[in-house]
Parts: sequence; structure tokens; C-alpha cells
Amino acid sequence: MRRFMDQLNDYPFSITLLAGGQSRRMGRDKSQLIFGGESLIARAVRRLRGLSDDVIVVTNAPDQLADLDARLIGDALPGGGALSGIHAGLLAARHEFTFVAACDMPFLNLALVRHMAGLAPGHAVVVPRWQGEFEPLHAFYSCACLALVERLLRQGGASIFDMYSALSARYLEPDEITRFDPEGLSFFNVNTPEDWARAQRIFETLQG
Repeated sequence: MRRFMDQLNDYPFSITLLAGGQSRRMGRDKSQLIFGGESLIARAVRRLRGLSDDVIVVTNAPDQLADLDARLIGDALPGGGALSGIHAGLLAARHEFTFVAACDMPFLNLALVRHMAGLAPGHAVVVPRWQGEFEPLHAFYSCACLALVERLLRQGGASIFDMYSALSARYLEPDEITRFDPEGLSFFNVNTPEDWARAQRIFETLQG
């Protein structure tokens, strides 16, 4: 681990986990679902903590997450969904680059995150493209994105995707992703009870 952390010091990065969604389709707070003996958000913080000395959780319920080994913050410009969360994370980040992920992604692949970190210098965004879709909540963003993100939020009605074409973006295509994550489980997220049941089946298979 020490050797790995020494390597990361060449390009240290912050981590932002978004835990402020309303979980309408799930019907309960996804971040608090118990997965493998711990909540989804606690699992994400624990696993990613080994990659960074600066872990941030963006939440509108900090009292429920007070025991996490992370800095808890709220949206500075609320109302923009995930874009507001990215903005808050970039504002709070202690490093130039920030890895942003959703709290409901139980199968984050640390080798893939490390690979993306190595690609980040020289780019404003590093984002995977899987099954023809961008994965904006499994991506690196630099502080150079901040002004544009804030402008999009203040304009209203903006999407995360609106900034990619305006910035220096490095896209990861499937052939690069599968070197680390053959099935793309990194991008599996829990939105519905059906997703939750599937996540538990996958977990049991991986454990077995």
C-alpha cells in the first residue's frame, strides 16, 4: 500500500461521492442500504479512502452520515441535480483533480480508478463511455471545469454532458475499460428494488 500511495503522490486527487439524491424509484435512501454488512455509502468511502487523502461526501442529510471518514458538504448551488454535486465537490476539493462517483455504485473497480487518475493530467475531464453512453458519475474532473459548471448551473436546465464538448476531455472506450473491468460492473448503480436484488446476486457470485 505504501508503494502505491507513493505513486499516487505524483498526481494526488480528491474523491467526491454524491449522496444527495431523493431515491424516488427505490423508495428509501439508497446510501443507507446495507450491502455486505455495511451501508453503500460506507462501503464506497472505505474502499476509495485508500486512493486519496481527501474524500468528500455531498449530502443533504449530514446528520445521518456523521460517522463516515469523509468531509460532509452540501450543494453550494442547489437544484441542478448531479451537476450541483459535482460543483460542490470541485469547490471543496483540495487537489486539482477530483474523482466523482455516485454513492449507489457497489462495484467500483479501484484498478480502473487508478488508471483514470494516471490519464487525468493534461485533461479537464476523464470519462468512460460504456455501451454507447457516457458515465459522468464515474469520472475525473479538474478544477478547470469549475467556471463552466457554475455558469451552466446559473443558466438553468443544463446537463453534465453539455460541458464535455467545451473542455479537453479524455474518453475511455470499452476496449480500454475491459482491461480492468471486463463486465463493466463499475458502472452498475442501484436505482430500483430490482437493481438492488440484482446487485446482491452479483455480490454473492463474486464472493463465491
